[in-house]
Amino acid sequence: MRIVVTGREGQVVRSLIERAAYQPSIELIALGRPEFDLTRTETVSEAIYAARPNLVVSAAAYTAVDLAEDEPELAHAVNAVGAGIVAQAAATVGAPVIHLSTDYVFSGEGDRPYTETDPTGPCGVYGQSKLEGEMTVAAANPRHLILRTAWVYSPFGKNFVKTMLKLAESRDTVSVVSDQWGNPTSALDIADAILRVADRLRTDPAFDAFGIYHLAGSGDTNWSSFAREIFAASSNKGGPLAEVRDILTAEYPTKAARPLNSRLSTDKFFDVFDWRAPKWNISLAQVIDKLVSS
Repeated sequence: MRIVVTGREGQVVRSLIERAAYQPSIELIALGRPEFDLTRTETVSEAIYAARPNLVVSAAAYTAVDLAEDEPELAHAVNAVGAGIVAQAAATVGAPVIHLSTDYVFSGEGDRPYTETDPTGPCGVYGQSKLEGEMTVAAANPRHLILRTAWVYSPFGKNFVKTMLKLAESRDTVSVVSDQWGNPTSALDIADAILRVADRLRTDPAFDAFGIYHLAGSGDTNWSSFAREIFAASSNKGGPLAEVRDILTAEYPTKAARPLNSRLSTDKFFDVFDWRAPKWNISLAQVIDKLVSS
């Protein structure tokens, strides 16, 4: 099965490359700049047409949440227009598209996990651009699977886990917000789930359960408790350790508002694909092990 994934350096892309290496039936092609650029739509279609994939994974995105408040046009061009072009090109070559989205499409209100049918209501430019991307993808390719995820980390790129470990190298104490809740999600688990979906599409030509799904780590926590677990796992492996001081969101102002509630219910994904991510602390320990040992 030939799978094209957009982007080369993102956490999910690099995780997919690692996981697909153990599946000889998968040929994974990562498309990235300069020959593939979501702001230059002609390069998007040409690259996908040339690859002739059986499945397209739309992972490349504009993810600078705060900077998006100053660059709304660029965020829209990449996350909405570019995503739609990817989905349209996939449809043209007869391939379904898996598109990665985010918890930021919700307002962050309430204290229960969001389901796929809950009303959306982004509170910033980034979330709005990703919500528009969901719409353009769905309109461009009826065979779409939109996977909303949250709090993504991995051994690759920039993420909260790596930031905490880096801070602990020079600080005894770090301050972390305690009133934002969500599901820490390993990009390696996202990759496993995507490959699970790919196998289902390959073996079930009658599959028709396309639409929106939530895909996130099992269990929820807040950022400060997440940080404590990071340091506990790191310390167990001989890595850096720091104490965590709880602060409120109001004490850590950012240009773009962060959702207080990013919890996502993954029951629908489990019902359809019979797959659920491990408990978030188990996946975290595996990533910490990779980071500390390297």
